[in-house]
Amino acid sequence: MQQRSPRHGAGTVVRALAALCLLAASLAAPAQDAHQHPGQAAPPPFVASTAKPYAGLIDDAMGVMHHGMTQAPTNGIPDHDFVAMMIPHHQGAIDMAKALLLYGKDPALRNLAQGIITEQQNEIRLMQAWLQRHQAQPSQSTPPR
Repeated sequence: MQQRSPRHGAGTVVRALAALCLLAASLAAPAQDAHQHPGQAAPPPFVASTAKPYAGLIDDAMGVMHHGMTQAPTNGIPDHDFVAMMIPHHQGAIDMAKALLLYGKDPALRNLAQGIITEQQNEIRLMQAWLQRHQAQPSQSTPPR
């Protein structure tokens, strides 16, 4: 019986990691490409309702969130772009937490979901206020050297 050397196993791991990196890059490409297609049809607004199963609500919340993030009005200024994209991201967390409150049974998770709703709403208000304060300021798109 022939034994495999440890070096052969390491090569397999390296090839597997390389394949995972290629897979991750191919999955990231559509997300990067989404910023190049303004005017994508917006999904309907999220509505937390037991008329849909939990999985359907989560799919809806994720669709609205991803659309909001890819269509966020970015301008190349990292601070601005971060806030513009985090607002729909936080709203997605709120929507998913609302879905859990409709269907979830675990008291600890329901408490967590309620906390997420409260905190993320507060953070959205802070980010909206930041955007309002900074929209009137002159553009600083040139990064400091």
